[in-house]
Amino acid sequence: MGLALAGAGLVGLGWSGAGRAESPQRWAALYPQDDRRELEGADYARYPGAGVLYCRADGIPRKAAAAWLIGSPRLVVLNAHNFRSRHLEPTRDIADCFFQIGGRNYAFAPETLRLGTVPGAMSLYITDDWALVDLAEPAEGVRPQPVPASPDLSTGSVPVPVVMVSPGGHANYPGQSSLEACTIHRIDAPSEDAIRRVRHDCNNGYGGSGSGLFDTGGRLLALHSASLSMNSRRAFDIEYHYGSALLFEGGLTEAIRARLAADPTVR
Repeated sequence: MGLALAGAGLVGLGWSGAGRAESPQRWAALYPQDDRRELEGADYARYPGAGVLYCRADGIPRKAAAAWLIGSPRLVVLNAHNFRSRHLEPTRDIADCFFQIGGRNYAFAPETLRLGTVPGAMSLYITDDWALVDLAEPAEGVRPQPVPASPDLSTGSVPVPVVMVSPGGHANYPGQSSLEACTIHRIDAPSEDAIRRVRHDCNNGYGGSGSGLFDTGGRLLALHSASLSMNSRRAFDIEYHYGSALLFEGGLTEAIRARLAADPTVR
């Protein structure tokens, strides 16, 4: 089994322990060095599927997390914990949410939501913290992110340079979006659906769920899920202070390909 989102000090970035996003008044990074910067025009061309999940609270739309248009102008990939708690209790109705990309808002087709958890699961783990959902209408004027190929990365402690792309930004960063060069330090053994968790040192904060980890060639490798000890400005520690993401492989990529095979907009 993978590590559940309910570990001590472990938080999915779509919520805080109290179920609310942390106040944006705290601009404290996770690690002493913070090299995040705002996404620019060339970045959106390099990472074309970058979008943002918005959800309404008391009728007011609020930025919730990062989300990605992948493989077609309809398919959105994001974290399951945007809609379920760590114990799989409903926290949001996807009908109250929408996807923003290329300056336009798109409604979801709620009946198409698929979570990465298997029937009968009792907890949400890092490696099944993914969800797929179709847009009600295809996005216009934007290119989707190419379907990620299963990464040719070895399990174990081999550093992998990456770029964390966070189209929704973070509550502990003053910009509206962010990009940072950082490192994957360990790839754990496969767990749910033959998906591996990676441990990384990318700065992030509440609202950064679903950020993409890309290799230096611009290939999407992993979907950020949660971090330990938020906003602490402590040095990275492989056991006690790190970020967790799930690789695009196993059951996740199989589900993406199956959804695209049934999508007429792909043909």
